Amino acid sequence: MSRIIPVGLGKRSLDLILAFTGMVLAAPVLLGIYLWIRLTSPGPGLFRQVRLGAGQREFVMYKFRTMGTDADPSVHREYVRRMAAGEAEKVDGLYKLHRDPRITRAGAFLRKVSLDELPQLLNVLRGDMSLVGPRPVLPFEAELFPDWAMERFAVKPGLTGLWQVNGRNKLTMDEGLRYDLEYVATRSVRLDLLIMLKTVPAVVGGAR
Repeated sequence: MSRIIPVGLGKRSLDLILAFTGMVLAAPVLLGIYLWIRLTSPGPGLFRQVRLGAGQREFVMYKFRTMGTDADPSVHREYVRRMAAGEAEKVDGLYKLHRDPRITRAGAFLRKVSLDELPQLLNVLRGDMSLVGPRPVLPFEAELFPDWAMERFAVKPGLTGLWQVNGRNKLTMDEGLRYDLEYVATRSVRLDLLIMLKTVPAVVGGAR
């Protein structure tokens, strides 16, 4: 079990205020996306998956479903293995599965603009996640990380983080993990606010 750095009152207060406000203001959008998914592909609108949080503790993370219900997880598992081994190559300047047939039409758009992550505001309210921090990973992904990267689990995972605003899918796994460690070492409410401000242009730029 990795060590856990206690969450400061300022950071938790910011998470609660902004996550609750975001849920209220985005309610019509959340409902619209949910109905769009249900009407355009068979299956539930929400997707639940076990991820690792602070201290590598498991929790159930929420997302809008972007894949078919019969999606084969081994495709993603193999790609992550190649990323960890440094064997993956960029496609159109990005490290990501190219033309993944498992993704629905609605899912492709939601992923492009990161709207599929909005249900994680509920995870923030529950205390599983923070608005800012290293992204939550699957248990098998953590097993592929080098020992020096385990400190990323000292803080709660976030909706966005240094990795996401400094290159996102343009970075190798090692490069992204180093940004995670930089966040853990330099974390502050001021840094969180700066990352949140940078997230919107980073997402918009990635959607072009």
